[in-house]
Amino acid sequence: MTPSWSYTLGLARGRGDAYPAIAEMRAEAMKGRRLLWLGANLAMMLAVVALRYRMLAWDALMPWGAAIVGVEALILLGVWRAPPPQSPWRDPDVLGGLFLGFCWAVAMALFTGPAGTPYSLSLLSIGGALAAVATVLMTPAPIGGLFFIVIIGTAAAADVAMDGRVMLAGMTGLFTTAVAATFVANARQLIHRITAEQALAGKEEVVSLLLREFEDTSADWLWRTDAAKCLVDVSPRLARLFNVKARQLEGKPLLAVLAGEGWDHGDVAPGIRMLADKLRLRESFRDLVVPVMIGGERRWWSLSAAPRRDERGTLVGFWGVGTDATERHRSAEKIDRMARFDALTGLANRAHIIDRLGEALREGHHVGHRSTLMLIDLDRFKQVNDTLGHPIGDKLLIEVANRISALLAPGDVCGRLGGDEFAVVVPDVTDRDRVDVLAERIVHVLSAPFEIEGNELHIGGSVGSATAPLDGRIVETLLRNADLALYRAKDDGRGVHRRYEPSLHAQAENKRKIEIALRDALERRELSLVYQPIVDAVKGRLTGFEAFLRWTHPELGNVSPDIFIPVAEEARLIGRIGDWVMHSACRDAATWPDHVRVSINMAAAQLKDPQLPATIIAALSHSGLAADRLELEVAEEVFVRDGSLTEVVDKILALGVRITLDDFGTGKSSLAYLRKARFSSIKIDRSFVRGAASNGAESVAIVRAIVAMAESLGMATIAEGAETRNEFDKMRSLGCKQVQGWLVGQPVGPAEAAEIAHLRDRSEDRLVRVH
Repeated sequence: MTPSWSYTLGLARGRGDAYPAIAEMRAEAMKGRRLLWLGANLAMMLAVVALRYRMLAWDALMPWGAAIVGVEALILLGVWRAPPPQSPWRDPDVLGGLFLGFCWAVAMALFTGPAGTPYSLSLLSIGGALAAVATVLMTPAPIGGLFFIVIIGTAAAADVAMDGRVMLAGMTGLFTTAVAATFVANARQLIHRITAEQALAGKEEVVSLLLREFEDTSADWLWRTDAAKCLVDVSPRLARLFNVKARQLEGKPLLAVLAGEGWDHGDVAPGIRMLADKLRLRESFRDLVVPVMIGGERRWWSLSAAPRRDERGTLVGFWGVGTDATERHRSAEKIDRMARFDALTGLANRAHIIDRLGEALREGHHVGHRSTLMLIDLDRFKQVNDTLGHPIGDKLLIEVANRISALLAPGDVCGRLGGDEFAVVVPDVTDRDRVDVLAERIVHVLSAPFEIEGNELHIGGSVGSATAPLDGRIVETLLRNADLALYRAKDDGRGVHRRYEPSLHAQAENKRKIEIALRDALERRELSLVYQPIVDAVKGRLTGFEAFLRWTHPELGNVSPDIFIPVAEEARLIGRIGDWVMHSACRDAATWPDHVRVSINMAAAQLKDPQLPATIIAALSHSGLAADRLELEVAEEVFVRDGSLTEVVDKILALGVRITLDDFGTGKSSLAYLRKARFSSIKIDRSFVRGAASNGAESVAIVRAIVAMAESLGMATIAEGAETRNEFDKMRSLGCKQVQGWLVGQPVGPAEAAEIAHLRDRSEDRLVRVH
């Protein structure tokens, strides 16, 4: 409530008995300002004397200066000898403001006219400065200060008006009005502050009375701390809870006592951290539940407290009450965990994450906050489960949960959606860069090795995020879009973070259409094979064909393998399609000359299929193709992702089938798998062929190293993608055994491939003339 003008100036007491206390606090505030105020008047008086002593007789200046000094002396004497007055009209500061104002009014009347305009302005400036000083220093004595400002301003305006300077007089009047209004506003603000301090003091007294009554009648206990958060006045009841004497707890930090041994190691429960924050911020709190170790048993206490301040507003400590809430907490915690938390990791479960995300979206809608959902998928986690077992996998998930949780800020929520998928809800994203930073940190900590029961595990994580309201305003939409962003992160090589983009939804819809159409592609005979020749680099004779899968849809047209093969893998259609490719390629190759082989590209999912050896045997048996004429191509990246596939390679080689390591040099890993898997040949990636043909020193060195290594391991080398004569000659000169590319032949259909194979074989012509 805004105080009235009369109450602000001290002319009315208002209701209740607050005014005496206000008057006392005003007097206390004036103590620190009085000497500054009187000193300012004395300094300005000396300035006037210095300006006017040559113009006026000393018999005029001396009485005026003596009057100011006398008034100031009377003010000091009246304050020193008398107690705080009950009436503002007896206040020395009020009377002093009145008489000092008259003294300066006399100066305005007597010391301006004869000296001319410059001296008049100097005196006006001195008066204005004093009025401004009064707005700051005389606020605790509002009547005296207002008298001074009004009197000195009126006198100044009247003086210049009498000299005929009407405009200056008006400006002086406006300045006086503004200063007076500012002064009254400052006085009102002081009343507000004093009233607030009185109300706080009253509340503290009530709290003190209630606490004393509680201590005498309740079965719970009281606790107090000093400003350093150390226990003081320890009650016997609190000491008994710790099985010690009260003096043993006296002076010990409250947080250290509650945290126990974990305090020295930094192993502090969230409840203790929250209590520490409340104490640090000097905030009241109620029913804050903290864990406490009592005799080796974990108990739960509910604490409530408020800060305690002295009459100057300085914090002297906290007064609080505690109660044992162990049984209540255990029951509530058990029920809550069963319904809202993941039993393995202790994180929020899917239902809880969805609830928290919904809350964040609703709050964000009302206050304009942006909320972000981050989905995290572990890379190579399945390998851990498959090789080391689910118990190790479960412990790894727990460690992953701990690492992610440690990165989050208060208010962020981490949960496990199921399997190896986690989620983080960031309810208030004022800075969108924070999402990128957090995602990068999550990727980084998940890339670091995990030590689980003596096993050093290397996994990794991919992160996809969507931010409301831009990427969705409801939970379902945000979940779908974050999931699309996560898929993009996986497609981009894993171990990265990707934000949702509107184009991802269109891509997902297109992928869905492709998947639906691909399911019936075999039955509709839309899939076909084409074959690209592979020739001997020295003699130029045909050594084989590589089979490429093509798909022509009546509506979608020619769909690129780069598009539909990943869809087939994701939809688990690659096995059925791969079987068809295997049988078709073997059947076509069986019609070629005996020295011509067929190469088939294999997806990672096919190699992991335990039925792959049986599929190969069936294709060879039905077609009558010799095993050594079948060559399976596996990308190096597949072995980088899963080193256990070398066992599959051994089983295939045992059938007599050849295996080529495709795209060699792009895997970004060690070459340890080359010692384990006995590949028949190595395909040098197209990028190195191009680089070597243009005499790139690094590419030439890499190709030479690959050729030398392959020869030492008994493997052939195939240069992939030779499109010019220069590239062909360069690969041959560097020792590559075979070459493949458009220069030696473009992909052709089965009939054309058979014709080429027989024609070249009969005529012994070369596809590429090498001499």
